[in-house]
Amino acid sequence: MHKVYRRIRDMREDHDLRQKDLAEYLRCTQVCYSLYETGRRDIPTDVLIRLARFYHTSTDYLLGLTDRPEPYP
Repeated sequence: MHKVYRRIRDMREDHDLRQKDLAEYLRCTQVCYSLYETGRRDIPTDVLIRLARFYHTSTDYLLGLTDRPEPYP
C-alpha cells in the first residue's frame, strides 16, 4: 500500500473520525472516501489539498514525501 493511503487512514483514525465524517467534509460518498483510503481510487489534487488543510498539515506529509506533519509556514 502506498504511503498516502495509509497516512490518510491513520490521520482519520488518530482524530477519532469515521470515513463518513471525512466524506461529508469532502462532499463525497463514504464509498468514494473508502476507495481513497484503500488506494483503489486516485486522490484528486483538490481533495488532497482539502485534507491537508483539514488536518493542518502539508500535502507533502500526506504524500509521504516528508515525515514532518507540521504545515509549511
